[in-house]
Amino acid sequence: MGSINITTILLMVFIPFVFVACIIPAVKKIAIHVGALDMPNKRKVHQTPMPRLGGLGIYAGFLLGYMIFGEHTPTMNSILIGSFILIITGVIDDIKPLKATYKLIGQVIAALIVVFYGNLLLADVSFFGLYFNFGWVSYLITILFILGCINCLNLIDGLDGLAGGISAIFFLTIGIIAYFQGRIGLSVVITFIMLGSTLGFLVHNFNPAKIFMGDSGSMFLGFIIAVITLLGFKTIITSSIIIPLCILIVPILDTLCAIIRRKLKGESIGTPDKSHFHHQLLRRNYSVRTTVLIIYLITALFSTASIIWLLVDKKIGYIIYGILLFALIIFVFSTDILFEHKKKGDL
Repeated sequence: MGSINITTILLMVFIPFVFVACIIPAVKKIAIHVGALDMPNKRKVHQTPMPRLGGLGIYAGFLLGYMIFGEHTPTMNSILIGSFILIITGVIDDIKPLKATYKLIGQVIAALIVVFYGNLLLADVSFFGLYFNFGWVSYLITILFILGCINCLNLIDGLDGLAGGISAIFFLTIGIIAYFQGRIGLSVVITFIMLGSTLGFLVHNFNPAKIFMGDSGSMFLGFIIAVITLLGFKTIITSSIIIPLCILIVPILDTLCAIIRRKLKGESIGTPDKSHFHHQLLRRNYSVRTTVLIIYLITALFSTASIIWLLVDKKIGYIIYGILLFALIIFVFSTDILFEHKKKGDL
């Protein structure tokens, strides 16, 4: 481990940012040419067909950053191979939607590669004075963790700039923690490269969006977030498994509520609907942009609590976490995100 050079950090962010911001218009033309368009329907918010290969641009920025700042290791090889499989799966789905089973197969293969070839494992955790060693079950837990991150980002990707913005806040938070801890490693390099790549994409994706990231983007971002978490847990941040869970509280909560909601209705958990977290805000007559900014704010508050908890004072961090979680619980039970409330006039 060595100290972080602020100039190097800025270059890690700036070069992918400029590169992605510049190539997205070309990616948009490719998406239109190959028919990778997100068509509007009653479940979606946008009203006109939108190109959706933005994930290719983010991935290109990631590759450029790796070639400049990364190091060749077996772990990095596994990340490159796994991410490539997800990008290919996502691009095919963006052009012609795949069955959920086929997408899951691609996700599982990517997870297996980083677990068995990259040797990234969530082997044990310690928190609140308790210690858990998962033994051989750690392989299954790690794979499920990666799949969970991938699909959380995929499900939350429903508004202009939403998934990209949440991801950028995650990368920024992990970067700030790493900087003040004065450490650097593969996870930190990937974090700053991904921050720049994601911000470069948001130049074209924030409302009103000119392009969507598509499944190629949301699955890739979820995968990289999982990888950074596992790398950080292994080498840098002792409590790193807790931090991402707190930063990604909105997509995690949204995913859990979606699963419960659909099960209560007797539907498949993969059944699309319009009851997600962002839909609840839109029903309160917030605009798309305001809704996204509200979710950014919630994510930023949890990120701030995480920084305080880890770097400043754990007691203050716990208090802020508690207040924020209480507010979210009130939101959940006052909306239809979990189950439909009877409206006036209903029997």
